[in-house]
Amino acid sequence: MRNIAYFWREAWRSLSRNRLLTLATVSTVCICVLILGVALLLTVNAGNFMKHLESDVEIVAFVDKSLTPSQVKAIGKELTAIPGIDKVKFVSREEGLKKLQQKMGMEKLEETIGENPLPDTYEIKASDPREVPHLARKIEKIEGIYKVKYGQGVVEKLFQVTRWIRIVSMAVIILLALGAVFLIATTIRLAIYSRRKEIYLMKLIGATDWFIRWPFFIEGFILGTLGALVAVAILALAYNSLISNMQTVFFLPLVAKAEVVNRIYLGLIGVGSLLGIVGTYISVNRFLKV
Repeated sequence: MRNIAYFWREAWRSLSRNRLLTLATVSTVCICVLILGVALLLTVNAGNFMKHLESDVEIVAFVDKSLTPSQVKAIGKELTAIPGIDKVKFVSREEGLKKLQQKMGMEKLEETIGENPLPDTYEIKASDPREVPHLARKIEKIEGIYKVKYGQGVVEKLFQVTRWIRIVSMAVIILLALGAVFLIATTIRLAIYSRRKEIYLMKLIGATDWFIRWPFFIEGFILGTLGALVAVAILALAYNSLISNMQTVFFLPLVAKAEVVNRIYLGLIGVGSLLGIVGTYISVNRFLKV
């Protein structure tokens, strides 16, 4: 217990004594965590936007005009029974024409074209949007359905782009984290270098490596946490401002759920603390081997 109090006292003493280096390390951690935070929020929002696009993907099945109402209803039941289909909505030819009139802004479209040329359709949502092409092929085989549309080609490209965005985002975050560790380790190494004589004397009087390490670990933890807290405060202010401005300018599905955003902020504080400890470990080990 006495040792723990000594370690904390030594850590605070070192931070107070080397104020310029303390400020430099906190600033480095802050910048690194800020860049990581921006990258993480961009990744989360890109994923959310892609999920938004994926959720809009639907299959439209066109029903043969020669079918009776009971046969059309039977097709609906058959569609509902297919595994992987989440929702099936029947759109009558009359309803389809009304939608077309609203879309084109032509209230008297029916009078212009004469008889309604549209067929009855079924709008189908998949439980997993990635299964849309597979489900569309199944639906095509149902008797009474003469055509299926789901944005063939575009949908496949969308899922391919989504997959690559997720892979690239994860790679960028990992590279940024490694870069952050290197920068923090370099900055902390300068702080430890200024105390190299003190470390050498402690080793001479018989202090163990772990006894020497602990005050530096606590120092790294404090520096990492402080830097991360400053970064999160800046990020939170900037992101909240962005959300409110985006909502007034145009619709963009930014992640605004407090639960999700707060989890990201807490994660960044944890990452900052961890980066401080890892950076310290790398730097201290180098001097202890001397």
